[in-house]
Amino acid sequence: MIEGNIAIEKLGKSILREKKTVKEINSLFNYFGYADTQEEKRMISSQIGELISSLRKTGKDVIGSAEKISLFKPLQQDSEKKAFVPETEKVQQRTFQKIPTPNIVETKPSKKKLKLSRLEKITLKRMMKKKKKVVEKKERRPSTYTMISSSIFYKFSMSLIDKGLFKQLKRDLIRANMGFVPANYISFIFFTTVLSAIAAVFITLFFLFFNIIALPPFIVGIEESLGMRFLKVFWILFAIPVVTFLFAYFYPSLEKKSLERKINHELPFAAIHMSAISSSMIEPSKIFSIIISTKEYPYLEKEFIKLQNEINIYGYDLVTALRNRSFNSPSRKLSELFNGLATSITSGGNLPDFFEKRSQSLLFEHRLDKEKQAKASETFMDIYISVVIAAPMILMLLLMMMRISGLGISLSPSMITLIMVLGVTLINIFFLTFLHLKQPEGL
Repeated sequence: MIEGNIAIEKLGKSILREKKTVKEINSLFNYFGYADTQEEKRMISSQIGELISSLRKTGKDVIGSAEKISLFKPLQQDSEKKAFVPETEKVQQRTFQKIPTPNIVETKPSKKKLKLSRLEKITLKRMMKKKKKVVEKKERRPSTYTMISSSIFYKFSMSLIDKGLFKQLKRDLIRANMGFVPANYISFIFFTTVLSAIAAVFITLFFLFFNIIALPPFIVGIEESLGMRFLKVFWILFAIPVVTFLFAYFYPSLEKKSLERKINHELPFAAIHMSAISSSMIEPSKIFSIIISTKEYPYLEKEFIKLQNEINIYGYDLVTALRNRSFNSPSRKLSELFNGLATSITSGGNLPDFFEKRSQSLLFEHRLDKEKQAKASETFMDIYISVVIAAPMILMLLLMMMRISGLGISLSPSMITLIMVLGVTLINIFFLTFLHLKQPEGL
């Protein structure tokens, strides 16, 4: 009887230990998807392996304890024992049975301090680190510069918008995710243009009386009349404000194109991921939630968050939200994906087949783009070698020969060298800027 009670108590402890181990394995699997680095993922995998081996050992203990428990009293063995027991021993046995014995089953085990294993200590440290990472809510506020520009030009900007102007700029602002209200950004453009015009006045006045040369003291006074000098520098008054206005006006369009390239780079792989998720016949809106939780596609994540906001906050159904995001998406390929998905849901199509075919076509286009970029890089390399390396050397030799032959070139050798160095520097800056703009995301 005592051995059976001990076996039951041991069985209960083993089952509790199994429950704790299973819960820990489940929590580790949940944390595995949010791991930031490969080192952390490797550590979690090793912990899961150790817990599984521990669970197997505990399972063997449970089976061993269960085999020792018997729910029925073995009457046959008692009868055999009674046949050989003398009368004197029977009397002693009866008197022994009258002595009250404590009920072992009803006694509660005393609380003992649990000793944590090495694996449990590592897990607790990891969980404490996760708890310390508190996500702070960042409130985006307009800058002081934007507030000043809006206070001056907001009404004027609204009047222009009401007249139907800046329609394309409004679309580009929404697609570029710049976080500007159209009226505020137009006020920003006007205010920046006014400041650049004031700066242009001072620059024009400076060049009206002074000149910059390549040799010390670098800044010298002019030797010609003010009228002739004004005819040479008056264009600065108009060039700087016009260039500033055009750059500020077309900047959202440039930002949209840059965002489109980044989204197009992530889209083929995200489509493959969505194809795998949709094969489990999950609700279509949950596919985007899973993609957001992976944190593997930062630029697509913003578009999918907007889609979720239209469903959860604005109350649109999935098809309407897909149509809205398709209209305001910065990427043409993502817009086609949203439109195709909305059509497939409306017509009752097979979503796994849709995602699989779309991922194949997107991956094929991605490979073609890579081939085009490789050929373009070869062309740029040839141009760079001919323009930046060979051309300056040939031009410098020609200038030196023209100066020696007396064909009217009055530049000194040091001046020619300085011009070549500055020219090569400017060409390198131009090439680096151009390659940075043409470089696809992820290379």
